Amino acid sequence: MFFNSTVNNMIRFVLTLILISTFTISFAQQKKEEKKDGWENQGKFTLLFNQSAFSNWVAGGDNTLAGNVNFNHTFNYKKDKFIWNNRVIASYGLTKSKNTDFPKKTNDGINCNSMFGYDAENYWFYSLLINFKTQFTKGYKYKKDANGKEYRESYTNFMSPGYLLIGPGMLWEKNKNLKLNLAPATSKFVFVDEKYTKPNRGYFGVEEGENLRYEIGFSASFYHKFKLMTNVTMENILAFYSNYIDKPQNIDMNYTVNIDMNINKHLSADFIFQSIYDDNAYSGFQIREVFGIGLNYNFKY
Repeated sequence: MFFNSTVNNMIRFVLTLILISTFTISFAQQKKEEKKDGWENQGKFTLLFNQSAFSNWVAGGDNTLAGNVNFNHTFNYKKDKFIWNNRVIASYGLTKSKNTDFPKKTNDGINCNSMFGYDAENYWFYSLLINFKTQFTKGYKYKKDANGKEYRESYTNFMSPGYLLIGPGMLWEKNKNLKLNLAPATSKFVFVDEKYTKPNRGYFGVEEGENLRYEIGFSASFYHKFKLMTNVTMENILAFYSNYIDKPQNIDMNYTVNIDMNINKHLSADFIFQSIYDDNAYSGFQIREVFGIGLNYNFKY
């Protein structure tokens, strides 16, 4: 138990160190971006494919087919010293193997982020963060009966869990690709379906028979997007949250890396890596990786 806790803390420390180093280098290299008043909108729709097939393959293997749909839209507004930045990220994916009874999700989520800011000075803004995230469809735990037949039990659903964060703070924004927000008094609401709850707050920290958990704590979020090389970009999204009321030392972390390798205007290879630590959901790191060839539609106006 102690060993696992130590390893988890070390991993979080290393990831934090890497991101701080990236932030420091970027601070020195990138120039301030002057924004014009009015709206700026841009987005991307991507369809990713993964497929494997075997016939008389001695080494063995499962025929699988997987698809992921990703939607990423930013719409920002500026007027004099006031800014309003918004981003919606939605994704859903399924995979089906010949030797499994059910299609299984590879991705499922919607994340809406809204940031209000009023210019202070030297890249700093007084800010108000609003963040909401949940999933689209039911999530299952898969098991096998005494005969080896697979069955599933629903464990999550839309708004179970659902997360809402609201917090005033300070935003440091050098340009649209490099920003940091600190919110020392962030309210966090965790919504669940009460039928899923368990004793001892065993379901996302919510009391048995309840459908809401309230927390107040410190949140920090960091965003950095840059070119790795020609036609290859890397996007880092990192968020921390510490609950003042319950186990403040157990810091929640959500880190996502998106690497976009553009082949041409409508075709790309995409790699997504995500790591989540939230001891109310799982006592360790949750890891997700997705890689595939993508068909893209980009829009900007």
